[in-house]
Amino acid sequence: MSNGSKTALSKSTFHFVAGLGSGVFTAALLQPFDLLKTRVQQSGTNSLSATIADIWAAPRVLPALWRGTVPSALRTGFGSAIYFTSLNAIRQTAARLSPAPASRSAGPRPASSSSSLPKLSNTSNLVAGAVARSFAGFILMPLTVIKVRYESTLYSYTSLASAAKDILAKEGVRGFFSGYGATALRDAPYAGLYVLFYEQSKKRLSALFPAADAADAPSPQTAAAMATPHAATVNFTSGILAGGLCSAVSNPFDAVKTRLQLQPARYRNMWHGAGRLVREEGLRALWDGLALRMARKALSSALAWTAYEELVRRAEVEWGRRRGREEARNQL
Repeated sequence: MSNGSKTALSKSTFHFVAGLGSGVFTAALLQPFDLLKTRVQQSGTNSLSATIADIWAAPRVLPALWRGTVPSALRTGFGSAIYFTSLNAIRQTAARLSPAPASRSAGPRPASSSSSLPKLSNTSNLVAGAVARSFAGFILMPLTVIKVRYESTLYSYTSLASAAKDILAKEGVRGFFSGYGATALRDAPYAGLYVLFYEQSKKRLSALFPAADAADAPSPQTAAAMATPHAATVNFTSGILAGGLCSAVSNPFDAVKTRLQLQPARYRNMWHGAGRLVREEGLRALWDGLALRMARKALSSALAWTAYEELVRRAEVEWGRRRGREEARNQL
């Protein structure tokens, strides 16, 4: 295997591990938001205050709030790992295929950047995010179904194995993919718009901070990098803004998806489920759990992307230094 192939494999492995770590951390930290959202969405009669009161009456409140953490952490952790790895691969490929901008011998100092990731057009960011999320969502769909059922009060699973056996016995393999259509229609636009809004927000917020001195940068790619505290602030704020906005746009698909996964016999498919939900409970039901989802998605996306980007930034600096040392040795 060539050095270039080894480096590419090493970087892909790093993106996978960075995504896994950030996903597991955010899923475990914010599980109560997910649980409350599922309980509110499982029936049109459940209000947030009634759901909280029901959980508060449980013999052990903390375990009740964090019910479903294991499948949630597995699903979100590996989902983030697959998503960030595939997204990085797609964006790197798109960056190589895109025509390079004409270089300038003289001009204004480049704007500081909070990211070491490739810079793409709005359309490329939109498509890359949507494709990567759809792929990760399909791979992790069985864990998503188990996670949602764990969080609801309609099932009493005691382990991941028992949940998988029950679904397989009663619904077959198809049961593990209940609600995938609604999930894809929720996640693809969400992820595509998220990457687009996130990158645009970073671009505008980054202009508020000065770039690092190019002489101190280990490589041209990091010559315009800003200081770590500023970068983390920009990335976290951008994640909050993008996550909140995209959650509001995609919430109807999330509400339908939850019903499909919890009651597949009652809601046969996405269109039937959406129609029945609106007929029986009104348009308002499509926005059940919106505040919880906005809070959870905004925080989880901001935390995951900030942690992921910071790990990548530090790795890129180290990789740049290694390249510099290797080039220096080769010139001797």
